[in-house]
Amino acid sequence: MSQPDPADVPWDISFLRPGVLVTAGLAAVAAPVAGALAGWDAVWGVLLGAVLVMSFFAASSAAVAWAGRIGDTLTLPAALLVFGLKAMVLFGVLNALPEDGWVDRRALAWTVVVGALAWSAFQMRWVWTRQLYYVPPPAPPRPAAGSPGRADQEHPSGRG
Repeated sequence: MSQPDPADVPWDISFLRPGVLVTAGLAAVAAPVAGALAGWDAVWGVLLGAVLVMSFFAASSAAVAWAGRIGDTLTLPAALLVFGLKAMVLFGVLNALPEDGWVDRRALAWTVVVGALAWSAFQMRWVWTRQLYYVPPPAPPRPAAGSPGRADQEHPSGRG
């Protein structure tokens, strides 16, 4: 049996949409709570943190899926490279925010931590409950020539 071309193997990133919905749902709950407790700057911190979490997980997933289509051995280097780039972007974003600015940095940081943990928990559940094939699934058996079909074997005729 020949191995499929890696470009033909689909990389499943279907978890992105529900992951975004889970993160957006948490942000929709957290933003008004943060606003009631700490003001508008906390609301902006929660919203910016949620956008960072969603975009960072989507970027990682897209990069790993792209690298996997080229070859399985490129997935780890791609993941590490994107992780390093994301760390630099997060460092730049946090450094660019003034201490007493329009965004509450503490709310932003907590949103990033909680959002990343929630996304990771969701993604683990997604993987654990999903039927994933590590090898191509076997083809269904075909009836031999002259033998009754599968439906006939389940419901034999009245011969006897």
